[in-house]
Amino acid sequence: MAQIKVKNLRKEFGSFTAVESSTFTIEDGEFFMLLGPSGCGKTTTLRMMAGLELPTSGEIHIDGEDVSNKRASERDIAFVFQMFALYPHMSVGKNMSYPLLSQGMPRAQAREKVLEVARILGIEHSLKKPVRGLSGGDRQRVALGRAIVREPKAFFMDEPLGALDAEFREHMATELRALHDRIGATTVYVTHDQMEAMQMGDKIVVMNHGVIEQFGDPQQIYDWPATKFVGEFIGSPAMNFLDFHGSVARGSTSVLLGDCEMSIPESLDEYSGAVTLGVRPEHIHFSDHSSYRGEAIAVEYLGTTQIITIQTPHGIIKARVSSEVAVNSGETLGLTFDARTLSLFERTSGRALLSETNKAVIGNG
Repeated sequence: MAQIKVKNLRKEFGSFTAVESSTFTIEDGEFFMLLGPSGCGKTTTLRMMAGLELPTSGEIHIDGEDVSNKRASERDIAFVFQMFALYPHMSVGKNMSYPLLSQGMPRAQAREKVLEVARILGIEHSLKKPVRGLSGGDRQRVALGRAIVREPKAFFMDEPLGALDAEFREHMATELRALHDRIGATTVYVTHDQMEAMQMGDKIVVMNHGVIEQFGDPQQIYDWPATKFVGEFIGSPAMNFLDFHGSVARGSTSVLLGDCEMSIPESLDEYSGAVTLGVRPEHIHFSDHSSYRGEAIAVEYLGTTQIITIQTPHGIIKARVSSEVAVNSGETLGLTFDARTLSLFERTSGRALLSETNKAVIGNG
């Protein structure tokens, strides 16, 4: 398989910049996610890595070789699209063997290779069936199989599960991750679905408007968002934000939220001005002893947990608590936040006021 390095990658379409100075490294055998909303530049980044788009500037290295200006056919990679891109007039077996036969592999050897991969994917019983009669999930398995039989240096996947319904998509995501672990492939995967990225990825790049907002593993990105955008984009419900105006000195252990002193993580960047405090819904607790209070305005029952929507002096927030906690709409609640899990952001730029430890953990790729 392969290590992939991207350095200062940029793509312009006329006056529009789709990708701006992206830099990151994908280690050999990693399952790497390019995550972000529609139009953020993730697919353009993948297409440049695959050789389907040439970069305006920057470098792409696969296994130490600069492939920045090489065609896709010269990069020894396999691409899996959202819409399968299969030959509908061919059988499953012929679709899977096509890339091998086109490279001159003897038919008997190609048949053995296809059967081996079909067994891994659980579609060996469908090899003689026409592709057009298969379910969406099986067609995606065929598309994966056609990529796998080639044994490329890396697999590039652009929203490969996007055409499937929600329930089957989750099942296929689990299967795809298990398949990755089995064959040890370097995989680069584009998605707009943050749950999919968190479930499957070893490392995640979060993009927005062509810029990398954060690079790290799923837990780092969830626990220590480098920007307000990341905190909002990752998590369901999203991170809560409370705006206030104050100063944060280096080494501070608390800030004033109105008249209430709120504990925060230590050793943050020094800052004075408009600040946004970020807290995950599951890190909000109720306490009769807290002076920071809010009113429950909605209660959403979810089985073992419930989402409580609360009006506070600094805005509306959502708390995820056990369903065993009795809360009624209209009730006044004392609120406490787990200091170890809080984030602070500059309100204008959205940049996190991070400790030196968290800067080192998050990195920039």
